[in-house]
Amino acid sequence: MVYIKTDDEIELIKLSGLVLGKAHAEVAKLIKPGISTSQLDQCAEEYIRDHGGVPSFKGYNHFPASLCISVGAQVVHGIPGKYELREGDIVSIDCGVFLKGFHSDSAYTYAVGTVEPNVEALLRATKESLYIGIEKAEAGARLGDVGFAIQKYVEERGYSVVRELVGHGVGRNLHEGPEVPNFGKRGQGAKLKPGMVIAIEPMINLGKRNVVQEKDGWTIRTADRLPSAHFEHTVAIRKGKPEILTTFAFIEEVLEAKQVVDTQPSI
Repeated sequence: MVYIKTDDEIELIKLSGLVLGKAHAEVAKLIKPGISTSQLDQCAEEYIRDHGGVPSFKGYNHFPASLCISVGAQVVHGIPGKYELREGDIVSIDCGVFLKGFHSDSAYTYAVGTVEPNVEALLRATKESLYIGIEKAEAGARLGDVGFAIQKYVEERGYSVVRELVGHGVGRNLHEGPEVPNFGKRGQGAKLKPGMVIAIEPMINLGKRNVVQEKDGWTIRTADRLPSAHFEHTVAIRKGKPEILTTFAFIEEVLEAKQVVDTQPSI
């Protein structure tokens, strides 16, 4: 079911997205070698609840945690646990917040310490493809226009697009219509209308696009075990340009501050 939101409802989703962005930033502060994924999950849940929200993912179809944390070849839906991040890992943090009756949803993939140059390039291209897709999410466009733009951008750079997992509508429910693929043909798919709110979330693999589900029944990883990256924003369709309702600004402030500390000369 596709729901058209009022301006007031979109503002409530944006408010949820603000709490979500700040929760992401609290997690970003902790990301380093030696931190366990369960510690990251606890941090996010505490921040969300302390600010009047509820973690959207916890209990959703019996998912046991507040964050989906996917490391290395894991694409999405990784379950936090005892695993401790290591130098050279990449880690996707996917989170949702339910606040004042509405959900928001976003994801960011981090480098843990120094990663291989080809993996760093994958992260950069995946994040860029998200914004390329958002640019195409204008009223009157088709979902195929969004997916085509993402697919073209990453495939030209030698990466592949996961087909089995897609973005989705967001609102009073965490997952609403329409489905938002990261691949497609221009001019095809549902028409985007003002008031629609969708999560656009490229899941891009360094190797082939094939994925498998792990034994836990949740975690999806690449079949060839090569790294995968994932970035996501919740976006409102407007009469003019689309409006991004979630934010990476607080995350990037944290990452910039970390970089300054790491590059300061020793005495």
